[in-house]
Amino acid sequence: MCKNLKNPYASLNGYNCFGCSPDNVFGLKMSFREEGEYVVSEWTPNTNYEGWMNVLHGGIQATLMDEIASWVVFVKAGTAGVTRNMDIKYKKPVFVTDGKIKIRAKIKEIQRNMADIAVELISDDKVKSEGIIRYFLYDDKTAKETFFFPGKDQF
Repeated sequence: MCKNLKNPYASLNGYNCFGCSPDNVFGLKMSFREEGEYVVSEWTPNTNYEGWMNVLHGGIQATLMDEIASWVVFVKAGTAGVTRNMDIKYKKPVFVTDGKIKIRAKIKEIQRNMADIAVELISDDKVKSEGIIRYFLYDDKTAKETFFFPGKDQF
């Protein structure tokens, strides 16, 4: 099953997410699709996101992985959440000249109100970075009232 996901926050007044807002001029403008148990994004880096010459900054890699993990929380866990901690392993450099990269993530485990999301960042057909992003999950009322979560069917 492959389904392009909608961004239900895109029309929300004041929404300016660095990771996924289509209107943030400095942002990553990520979009997502669902592929079975995974949420997937493809994104093309450029020199604005370098750390060292031609190398995608590690903080940008972490942001890409954190952002897709939040979409896993929305779409697969069916709620809103916030990042608790990130354990990222940078295995090989990601070169901005290598073109499009793929980021994919899935739920590894949920225990009570914590979700561990397994994330991979793939470039040149190789996993260049991987991590476990732990999210604190909110109850339905808080997700809707505080974080404007519209329900997973809106994605």
